[in-house]
Amino acid sequence: MTRIDPTAALTGSMRDFRELQGTDLMARVGSFYEWQELRRSRSLWPYSRSTQAAPLPICTALDDSGLKFTGLNFGTQDYLGLSSDPEIKEVAKAVIDEYGVHSAGSSALAGNTKYSLRLEDTISDFLGVSHTILYPTGWAAGYGVIKGLVRPADHIVMDGLSHACLQEGAYSATPNVHLHGHLNLNSARRHLKRIRDKDATHGILVVTESLFSMDSDTPDLRALQSLCDEYDATLLVDVAHDLGAMGPGGRGFIAAQDMLGKVDIVMGSFSKTFGSNGGFVACNSAAVKQYLKFYGCTATFSNALSPVQAATITKAFEIVKSDKGNQLRSVLMQRIEQMRSALTQAGLQYMGNPSPIVPVRVGDEALARLVSRRLPALEIIANLVEYPAVAKGDARLRLQMMPTHSVENVKTLAARLRTAIDHAQIEHVRYRAAAAGVADPATAVAKAAQAV
Repeated sequence: MTRIDPTAALTGSMRDFRELQGTDLMARVGSFYEWQELRRSRSLWPYSRSTQAAPLPICTALDDSGLKFTGLNFGTQDYLGLSSDPEIKEVAKAVIDEYGVHSAGSSALAGNTKYSLRLEDTISDFLGVSHTILYPTGWAAGYGVIKGLVRPADHIVMDGLSHACLQEGAYSATPNVHLHGHLNLNSARRHLKRIRDKDATHGILVVTESLFSMDSDTPDLRALQSLCDEYDATLLVDVAHDLGAMGPGGRGFIAAQDMLGKVDIVMGSFSKTFGSNGGFVACNSAAVKQYLKFYGCTATFSNALSPVQAATITKAFEIVKSDKGNQLRSVLMQRIEQMRSALTQAGLQYMGNPSPIVPVRVGDEALARLVSRRLPALEIIANLVEYPAVAKGDARLRLQMMPTHSVENVKTLAARLRTAIDHAQIEHVRYRAAAAGVADPATAVAKAAQAV
């Protein structure tokens, strides 16, 4: 194992350890562990935390070295707060008494339950389509639908910021993967035209998200569907982050853009708004549903959603469609706007459009790690996102909102983030001066402190 320079705790990325060399498959991963341990020893490894109670607005967590802290929780995905909703919990308890906790089979065999069949019908009705197939996770849905439908000679044209499950599915299905510029219709058109000019016989799958989770922005879905119709391609839209939490009746940007029932294939996850693991693929083709059930490997060769999951997700859809759901979305959007306003007043830069995801740009990875290190002491739970999950030099803290956050929670969070960034900037100047070999970094540090 190569000894890693101590300064590497503030440099490098997980991409550095993706391509490994050596004959010993187990030993060669040691360099990553050493880098991880270096960051952990300096409190610069903010991942793999565990919550010690329900993901409420104030939550206790452990970091992966066992340090316990309690803080304002802007780091969990529960966009309507339904994971702790009393109605949801009552349904779960009743179904456990009736069915137990396990589906005990694949959906291709005997893993379906009356609750999973009811959930499929609920989703189809909600999205204005005819058929839905369920998957054990959202990842399984994104990967499985692409791997199930696309063959090596086919093509995939996808937004360059598409989720990892979509990209992994694409690259496992075909070598013909074409990434277009983020939200860039002209770039997508150029790819489609170039492909069809050379290949009129194979399929093209165009892949995008309705709400991108790192940038909080959305594409023109109608224009993308029109492009697909023009070039004999199929559109797949991932609605994981907006379905249930945004749009008319909670139907997301597909409904907001008047595209309900008009997108070729819709896939999504229940883990953001519906209080459960699991995912789905929905379309207007019975043949596609049946094909994916037996050729979409992540459904065929995985156990189906448990009856408890299927029943609680169905209850979550009922809430989403109700007056209660409308009220939750209204309060959620108020908190989102209040957060964006509080960040602006604190002189912090958020990204994207109003959504349950509020990315706060920090920039330099080293600075972002120093900011993140200060959050537990400031009683904040928030996620650091850095390269390669986002572009190099564009690290950020991704805040995730819930209607159960209070106005005071929001204002306190913004003020504490300002404090964390101010103090981290001073430390960052000291680090950069030392890295540049400056003999006396005190002047630079004093200037940074004065600027703060």
